[in-house]
Amino acid sequence: MHTMWKGSIQFGLVNIPIKLFSATEDKDIKLRQLHKKCHTPIQYEKKCPHCDETISNEEIVKGFEYVKGKFVVLSDEELQELKDEHAEKTVEIKDFVDLTEIDPIYFHRSYFMGPGENGLKAYALLRSALEKSGKIGIAEITIRSKRQLAVVRVYENCLVMETIHYPDEVRSVKHVPSLPEEVDIQEKELNTAMMLIEQLTTTFNPENYHDDYREALQQKIDEKINRNEGKAIEERPRENVVDLMSALQASIERTKKQETSPKATEKKKAKTVRKKA
Repeated sequence: MHTMWKGSIQFGLVNIPIKLFSATEDKDIKLRQLHKKCHTPIQYEKKCPHCDETISNEEIVKGFEYVKGKFVVLSDEELQELKDEHAEKTVEIKDFVDLTEIDPIYFHRSYFMGPGENGLKAYALLRSALEKSGKIGIAEITIRSKRQLAVVRVYENCLVMETIHYPDEVRSVKHVPSLPEEVDIQEKELNTAMMLIEQLTTTFNPENYHDDYREALQQKIDEKINRNEGKAIEERPRENVVDLMSALQASIERTKKQETSPKATEKKKAKTVRKKA
């Protein structure tokens, strides 16, 4: 498993070296866009619509659009300075709370936390303390220049860190249109709904759930491969496209050099003598 971050957990005066590993992976099947005629993958170029020019990465800067059509530009140096300033390698646990106090809407992404060098005993101590207390740690961490709120908890025999949204990142339900207020629900209707919930209530087992669409799509792809429906694109040599004016100018310059060369001068003299004769 690839180590994506190294640092330490800190709470009080305790410091635990750790390594961070991504706990989940995207299993989506990636489909490429192809030219219908020849099945060649479509390329996308970076182009400035104002200058009508194709631009390179070296010509691109980053900016923030503070009002429509107006930007403030941030240089690479300014961004790097901010990154360095906030590049702490510490998961700082600030509080301990009950997991049930945090609504799932706040959860973002999960990471496994493995012990770092000389951190086995301290790692095991925190794991045991969290298990016995039933608490989770509320922490802050910087990952890829982004300051994030997180929780530290126990999953099986491993410490897990889950990044969670800051409160101002969760939108208010007041913005959801047409939410029903007080609705007169008959007791018979409510009892029927409760009975249905009771019948469908079970113990959660993640193995019972599958991405049916992804599995069907993979099966369809495999069938086409087995029927030899795959098509190889024809590799064509890249044409050396030269600007017409540049080519013409280069030809003129070469012709001028040939005319002024000693050999060309002798030929011109000889031709003149023959005409006079």
